[in-house]
Amino acid sequence: MKSSEILGRIKTPHQLRRLSEEELNQLADELRQRIVEVVSRQGGHLASNLGIAELTIALHYVFDFSRDRLLWDVGHQCYAHKLLTGRNEAFDTLRQAGGLSGFPAPAESFYDLFATGHAGTAISTGAGLAWADRHLKADTKIVTVVGDASIANGLALEGINNLAPLRRQFLVVLNDNSMAIDHTRGGMAQALDRIRLTQAYSGLKHSTENILQHLPLGDEIHDALQNLKDGLKASIHGRQAFEAIGLGYFGPVDGHNIPQLIRVLRRLAKVNNPVILHAHTVKGLGCQYAVEDPCRFHSPSAYTVENGRVVFAPKARATWTQVFSDTLVEAGRADERIVVITAAMPDGTGLVKFRQEFSDRCIDVGISESHAVAMAAGLARGGLRPVVAIYSTFMQRAMDQVFHDVCLQKLPVLLCMDRAGLVGSDGAVHQGMMDVAMLRTMPGMVLMAPADASELRAAVTLGLSLETPAAIRYPRDEVPQDLPGPCPPFELGSARVIREGPDGAFLCYGAVVEAAVAAAKILQDREDLSVGVVNARFAKPLDAAMIGNLISRPKPVVVCEDHAAIGGFGSAVLELAAERGLSASNIRLVGLPDRFITHASRSQQLAETGLSSDNLAATMKDLILNPTGHPARQMM
Repeated sequence: MKSSEILGRIKTPHQLRRLSEEELNQLADELRQRIVEVVSRQGGHLASNLGIAELTIALHYVFDFSRDRLLWDVGHQCYAHKLLTGRNEAFDTLRQAGGLSGFPAPAESFYDLFATGHAGTAISTGAGLAWADRHLKADTKIVTVVGDASIANGLALEGINNLAPLRRQFLVVLNDNSMAIDHTRGGMAQALDRIRLTQAYSGLKHSTENILQHLPLGDEIHDALQNLKDGLKASIHGRQAFEAIGLGYFGPVDGHNIPQLIRVLRRLAKVNNPVILHAHTVKGLGCQYAVEDPCRFHSPSAYTVENGRVVFAPKARATWTQVFSDTLVEAGRADERIVVITAAMPDGTGLVKFRQEFSDRCIDVGISESHAVAMAAGLARGGLRPVVAIYSTFMQRAMDQVFHDVCLQKLPVLLCMDRAGLVGSDGAVHQGMMDVAMLRTMPGMVLMAPADASELRAAVTLGLSLETPAAIRYPRDEVPQDLPGPCPPFELGSARVIREGPDGAFLCYGAVVEAAVAAAKILQDREDLSVGVVNARFAKPLDAAMIGNLISRPKPVVVCEDHAAIGGFGSAVLELAAERGLSASNIRLVGLPDRFITHASRSQQLAETGLSSDNLAATMKDLILNPTGHPARQMM
C-alpha cells in the first residue's frame, strides 16, 4: 500500500466512515508521514501534530463538523485536521506566502471557526457558540480540543467554570500528552500525572467505554453522572476538580486507539451536559526523534535526516534569542537576585542555558502569561530582580498585570519580548506588532529596542539596573553585524547616531536599523545622496533633545519601526513634533499597516510593509525629491 493511498482519496471527512478499522489506522500513519514530509522541508509545528492523528480521525468520524462546531485550543495542533478537510493537495504550501496557515484559518475552510494561535480560548469561544446555537434553536454539537497543557491557562479555567449552567451537549477533549511546549509544570500537570499513573485508573482506561455503553440518556443522564461520580471515581481517586463544578469526567482513554475513541465519542455525543474526555497521547508519536526530544521538535525549522541523525541548516549569524540567552546567563552570574520566568517557553525564549546553570532561579509557570507577570511583581516586591522572557504576541495576554501589578506599584520588572515585529511563517496570530502601543501608555514604563548584539547586551544591563518597569523588544531573526564604532552604553532616554548625512535621516527604533543602514548605502551609491541613520533606542522616554532637533530641520526624516504605525514609536515622534509646534511635513512614518499580516518569510513581510532596504531607499528618495504633499504616515 502506498504511503498516500488512503489520504489521497480523502476529500471530505464524511469519507472516513467508509473506511475499515485497518484503513483508519493506515490513514493515521499516512497523516504522520505527510506532516513530517512537509515540516522537515519548510519548518512548522511537528510533535504536537504527530500525537493527535488518531484523535483527529475519530472526532471527524463521529461528528459532522460541516454543521457541528469544532474549536482548537493552541491551534498549532490542527495539521491532521487540515489534511482531512480538503487541504491535502495544498499542504505543501503550509506557512508559505499565499499558502496555508499553520493555524486554523476561517478564510481557508468553513471547518475552521476561529484563527487561534493563543492558548486557553477555545472553551470560552465554544461556550459562546453553544449559547448562540441554543438561542437560535440550532441542533449542533460543540467540541473543543484542548492540548499542550493549555487546560491550566487562566482563561481555560474561567471557561470551565461557566460550562455547567449550559445544560446542553458540550464536549471538551483534553489531549493530554504530558507536555506543553516544554515539560508541563504545576499542580494541574501533577494531578493529570497522578490520574494516569494510579493503578486503579489504569483499569478504568480500558473500562470507560463499557461504562458509557450502559449510561442512560435523556432526562436520566444527570443522575447517572452523579452516581458515577460518587460511586466510582470518588472511591478511586477522590472527587475530581472538574466534577466538583458540575462537569462529567471520563477517562483517561488511549488517544491512539481509534476504535475505542470512536465508541466513547459516540456515547459522549449524546450526553446533554458538558463533559470532559481525558485522552492520553504521546507527543511526536510515529517519529522517533520527535518522541525523544519533543521540546526541540515542537516547532523546528527545516531539517534533513542523514544516517539517522537530524541535521539543521547552520545559521550564518547568532540569533537575537541566542544573544539574549548568553547575556542573561552572564547577568545571573553577577547578580544572585536575578530570577527569570517563562510561560512554558524556555527554549523559544532562550532560557534553557540559564535554567541549566541556575535551576533554582528559573520558574516555568506553564501557559499562564498573566500569572507570570503578576508573579514577577511579587518577586520584585520581595527584593529580587525578575526577568519575564516572553513573546511579544503573548505579552498582550498580560497587559492588565503590567498595568495593575507592575507599573502601578512602580516595581523593577524587566520584560524581554522575543518575536517582536514581523515573525514570518507563523503569520497573523504571532506577529508582535502591538507591544509598543500598549506599553507606551503605562506610566513609568521604559521601552527599549536594540539594533545589534552589543546594544542588546547594553539594554539588558540598563534594564536590570533600573528601579522602574522596563521592556526590551527584539525580533525572531539573526542578529545583524555590529554597527560601526564602539557601542555607547544605554543611558535612559538617549539615542545613538549611527551615520551622519546632510540630505535627510532615517530615525529608527531597534532592529530596522539594519535595513536603514543598507538603504542609506543604496542612496549613496546610486543617487549620490548622503542620508543619516539614528537609532532612537528608546520609545519611552524619547531623546527629546536629539529627536526634537532632527525633526525641526527642513530635511526629510523617515521614521522606521517594525511595529504598527498606529500608536508606536512614530506616533511618539509626531506627538513630540506637536508639542513643539512643528508642522511635521518633513516626516514620513513607515511602520506596519492597519491590518493583520499573513504568513510569509520575514524578508517578504518586510518588503510587503515597506521596511526592506530597497523600500526605505525609495521612500527617502521620493521625500527628498518631492518634499511637499506627503502624508506623515505611510500605510502600505
